[in-house]
Amino acid sequence: MLLDAKTLRGITAGTVTHTYRRWTVVRVRPGSRMRTRAGVVEVTAIDPVAAEGITDDDARGAGFASADAARAWVARKGEGDLYRVGLALVGDDPRIALRADADLDAAAVDDIRKRLARMDRAASEPWTRAYLELIVARPAVVARELAAGIGMERDPFKIRVRRLKELGLTESLDVGYRLSPRGRAYLDATSDADPRST
Repeated sequence: MLLDAKTLRGITAGTVTHTYRRWTVVRVRPGSRMRTRAGVVEVTAIDPVAAEGITDDDARGAGFASADAARAWVARKGEGDLYRVGLALVGDDPRIALRADADLDAAAVDDIRKRLARMDRAASEPWTRAYLELIVARPAVVARELAAGIGMERDPFKIRVRRLKELGLTESLDVGYRLSPRGRAYLDATSDADPRST
């Protein structure tokens, strides 16, 4: 379940306690956790609701100005039953500490290199180093533009960048990405390496 930046800001500020979703099949459960830019967000409850039953107070708890605004938003959200999804910020994203860790010894560099090599082997051609270098060269550029520049569709490109983020090498900005301190340290440590051996 994806949460937009406005919802995440509200969760962080304590003004948003839930959101609304339409689902034909409910795939999340109370207790499910998501890593987001705001931190780890837990689903605290999932309750079926009727759109006409949304009150102004309910709407404000989801970040809307009024019940009418909330109902207009959920009306555009596809098919399926409507659910109120309780949300709570329960901790920091562990990737934050990882991406700040730029003190890479030889073993850490080797571990990252092996993980990236596995990603490269699983693809039709190596891509990891080229993506890291692209993000260094073009920070804070919208993903669609970065992807088009290398002949990729946006969604597959973003999935690949997310995999680099899981290793603490990149971080998302409001627009685009940048290399994390860990990512920069890795590139510096491997700057003389053959890119095919990333």
